[in-house]
Amino acid sequence: MPGSPGNGSVTRSTLRQQIAEALRDEVLAGRLKPGQEFTVKEIADQYGVSATPVREALVDLSAQGLLEADQHRGFRVHEYSVEDYRGILEARRLVTDGMFLALDDGHMGYRDNDDARSAAVLAGVRRRGEEAQRAAAAGDVTVLIGYDLRFWKELGNLFGNPYLTDFLHRLRVQSWVCAVQHLRRMTDLRGHLWSGHTELVDALARRDTTEARVIIASYNADSLALIERLAAG
Repeated sequence: MPGSPGNGSVTRSTLRQQIAEALRDEVLAGRLKPGQEFTVKEIADQYGVSATPVREALVDLSAQGLLEADQHRGFRVHEYSVEDYRGILEARRLVTDGMFLALDDGHMGYRDNDDARSAAVLAGVRRRGEEAQRAAAAGDVTVLIGYDLRFWKELGNLFGNPYLTDFLHRLRVQSWVCAVQHLRRMTDLRGHLWSGHTELVDALARRDTTEARVIIASYNADSLALIERLAAG
């Protein structure tokens, strides 16, 4: 039948994405631990699917820096060091600085300069930030990660550059993977997780990039200090 190969390709692509997202969430939740090894067959059996979309999903996660491929053993969860975390934070800062520079130059929002529409989107981002803050206050890192990733992705979309948004999303996933292996050691995370999402949105709504940079600098410094302290035991 015409179109059947295409439909099969779409189904496999969707399955590939679903498996990649599920495994990413396993890593973020700490159920797949740094250095843990597994094979394509083990994952395929776990999800009850064929090996092909699993292999493709694992290759995708390897390209994102979350897994390492071993030709003979399969795959293992990448182990990030504190130095890695420091480098990721620096890369994140450079990306957000670029976003703030675009705002200074009048390039924030939709290309048609629809300020009302941009304000509506910012309001939606702020609501996402409120959910993230509630999770942070409760010390629920799993819920926080979900809302935090959506918050930054939606905020990035305001700048109209999907490549920039995707790169920042990848960096944020990597930073969370790195941080989670240390944060899971704490029995009570209340008061230790960043909750400045709405403060940042409000600064950007005022186009106050100086304040936004201060907020991000404080966030990064506090996060690095916490991870360094936890890593040192």
